Amino acid sequence: MNKTLLTIVITLFISVSAFAQRLDRAKLKTLKIAHLTEQLDLTEAEAQKFWPVYNANEDAKSKLREQSSKRRQEKKADELSESEAKSLLLEMEKIEKQKVELQSQLLNQLLEILPAKKIIKLYQAERSFRQKMFDEYKKRHSKEKKK
Repeated sequence: MNKTLLTIVITLFISVSAFAQRLDRAKLKTLKIAHLTEQLDLTEAEAQKFWPVYNANEDAKSKLREQSSKRRQEKKADELSESEAKSLLLEMEKIEKQKVELQSQLLNQLLEILPAKKIIKLYQAERSFRQKMFDEYKKRHSKEKKK
């Protein structure tokens, strides 16, 4: 994909999103895909194999996050009995282990698709995307506080 065109598309998405009240999940996902695509510079053959594996992993991680969040929000800490709290902690630990296992599975699958350097680029691109979104969030909320 032409990098200049991709850069223009990303800039457009970010500019449009700056005026939006909130980014919904679909927009965020689109921005992330554009960012990763630009950073990884995948060949067409790599992209065809990469995206299904990556998206399946993202969906699985999302389900674990939802499961963890839902379970933690059922009761406030002060409302839990000691045995309920212990059970919750063990469940949280189990979910964290599942997240690590998912990451390990992803790495093993990606090593069959991409060179190791591109996998490192993927991790760096994910981190830089999160940082951009965090910076955008801070920028928006600092403007709201000034009003």
